[in-house]
Amino acid sequence: MRKAFVAVFIAALAATLASCGKKTYELALITDVGTINDKSFNQGAWEGMEAYAKDNEISYKYYQPTSKKTDDYIESAEGAIKNGAKIVVTPGFLFENAVWVLQDRYPEVKFIILDGSPHNVTDWDTMSTIDDGEANFDVNDNVFPIFYAEQEAGFYAGYAAVKDGLRKLGFMGGMSVPAVVRFGLGYIEGAKYAAEELELADGAVSMKYMYLNSFAPDAAHQTKASAWYGTGTDVIFAAAGGAGNSVMKAAEGATTGSVKKWVIGVDVDQKAESTTVLTSAMKELANSVYQTLEGIYDDNAVGGEAANLDSKVDGVGLPEDFSRFTNFTKAQYDAVFAKVVAEEIEIVSDIATNVVELGGSVVTVTLEE
Repeated sequence: MRKAFVAVFIAALAATLASCGKKTYELALITDVGTINDKSFNQGAWEGMEAYAKDNEISYKYYQPTSKKTDDYIESAEGAIKNGAKIVVTPGFLFENAVWVLQDRYPEVKFIILDGSPHNVTDWDTMSTIDDGEANFDVNDNVFPIFYAEQEAGFYAGYAAVKDGLRKLGFMGGMSVPAVVRFGLGYIEGAKYAAEELELADGAVSMKYMYLNSFAPDAAHQTKASAWYGTGTDVIFAAAGGAGNSVMKAAEGATTGSVKKWVIGVDVDQKAESTTVLTSAMKELANSVYQTLEGIYDDNAVGGEAANLDSKVDGVGLPEDFSRFTNFTKAQYDAVFAKVVAEEIEIVSDIATNVVELGGSVVTVTLEE
């Protein structure tokens, strides 16, 4: 009897110790198609969460879904929640359906979604929904959607390129989703504004424009970019996530002697990725995640409404390093930035805008396939 009692006691003690020893994580980030080292969207969001966690001694972890399907995003988020997550960060519009489901399923958990807002629509052409019901765009107060003025970041990139003396430009977007389209619109407008400021002749600036239909590196993207560089393109704005690395490889291969080919990075400062990165059209991803977490913890902030971060709140811009420019200066950037903040410059953000017509007479925009 005594032996049986001791055995039961030891088993119970072991179970208790195992339970006490289980590590939990209060903050979680679910990656999309990339990783936390993608030098782009995931990494920017991760750096913001990690910085806040370290500054405030809060446990944190990232989770990587097995695919970019909504069910896998939900499964990863639920795994994080079971593992103690009180706040889940989701970087990108691909999480919109998942967060729409999770916001009701876990009302006690807070969700930060970048570049998106929860809804149940799975196909915009047919308006099919994830639950076969009516289209729904409810944002519960446990959800914090964050959007950025990509058109302003793109504007600075196009303006800088032309002011620096580049005349043959390219734009390669990952997919024709709203955020990427706005980058492209701004890029055209920035190039046009600089060309008009410099009083260049009609057609003095040309731009090849296309969507790769992919955010992943691909030899085909490198081949396409190489072809553009080979026919005279000076710089390509690669608003394409990891696919931008393929464009960088093409630029490296096309750079010979005094002939330099350039890339404009996206989302975060990608200068360290390649010597061909002239500058980057940045969203302050890390800062926005950090500040949102700060608001939740310090001010008991309530979600339910989207935040739109623009130049006025330093939500977008170019990196501080201007060393790779030949002519464009920090003073010139500060001046045009101030004009955007003061609303002296209007930048188109309507994604239905015709990009060819947007270039006007001074910037010739050619759609490529």
